[in-house]
Amino acid sequence: MAGGAHQQVVVVLAMVALMVTAAEGFISKKTWSAIRRADRDGPFVGLVVPNTYEMDPVLSSPDFKPSNNIPILDVQGRRFRFGTIGSQNVVMVMTGLSMLNAGLTTQLLLSLFRVKGIVHWGIAGNANEDLQIGDVTIPESWAHLSLWNWQRHGDGAENELPLESAGDYTREYGFLNFSDYTVGQANPELSANTLNSVWYQPEEIFPISGTPEERQHAFWVPVSKRYYRLAAKLEGMELPACVNETTCLPRAPRVTRVPRGCSANIYTDNASYRQFIRAHFGCTPVEMESAAVALVAHQHGVPFITIRSLSDLAGGGSSLSNEAATFLDIAAKNAVDVMLKFVPLLGRGGEQEQADGLAQDM
Repeated sequence: MAGGAHQQVVVVLAMVALMVTAAEGFISKKTWSAIRRADRDGPFVGLVVPNTYEMDPVLSSPDFKPSNNIPILDVQGRRFRFGTIGSQNVVMVMTGLSMLNAGLTTQLLLSLFRVKGIVHWGIAGNANEDLQIGDVTIPESWAHLSLWNWQRHGDGAENELPLESAGDYTREYGFLNFSDYTVGQANPELSANTLNSVWYQPEEIFPISGTPEERQHAFWVPVSKRYYRLAAKLEGMELPACVNETTCLPRAPRVTRVPRGCSANIYTDNASYRQFIRAHFGCTPVEMESAAVALVAHQHGVPFITIRSLSDLAGGGSSLSNEAATFLDIAAKNAVDVMLKFVPLLGRGGEQEQADGLAQDM
């Protein structure tokens, strides 16, 4: 074969290969086949966890039994682990840190597999001084607190925000004024801050039950009413109080349902901001993923709940040693222990249970 003809054949074959790849999209036929095979064990309880130290105790627990069908499936940089907890078939995935990772991973989970509900767990900072490190909190609603409209210097609460009249932004949820936290407030001229104020904003959402491209808004996203009622059964759980022989908490940690949890792409280690969001929003756990999981599940109409163990008082201030690293292991283990007790409470595990659960959430 002449050199020119050979090159043409190579080019044609390369184009065919590219066309085949394009036809498959970003997930190969082989992976789609594995997804369909794994899905035969569904519907699943989706288990969504931020980091390895919050996932490893599950993998080492006798309560989690890996699937004999497909125990592990890797898709687009995420590893999905299949198994059972009690009578429930589960698929577990680690998100990584932040709202972006949590939202992307939850969306991928719901797009690929038959998921009847989501249970999310991990550690969190604490904004509620009535609770203690190691306590496991289960909030009834979640909000995302790092979506802001940052107001220009000189404007105040009476001034309309840019694009507010178009429905893009709102003053409904209040603001944080930086001047309120300036040292030396006795002199207004010196305490004035050109950073002015940030106004908290709801998320723009597009539920599957709505009209495409017709936006809705959500700030407080409620968890499943049924899941929240079931979580009451765990409030008497016994949890360990000691990290080791020399480091113990003042009392044994408790499981407690609370009204509100708050997420943001912020590691909150500032006492003033902790006190502000506690007073203004009523947050108890503060962390970086749960509201993203909540918003994705909410838009899909999938029941969900979050279990968060308190690892530190955000920003310090307690009489107890208050570094998150000191209590990381016990906090993570407590969240896992509560999750492992909660999942079996979800019942039969079939399609009818999903329908029943959704009906009870209405």
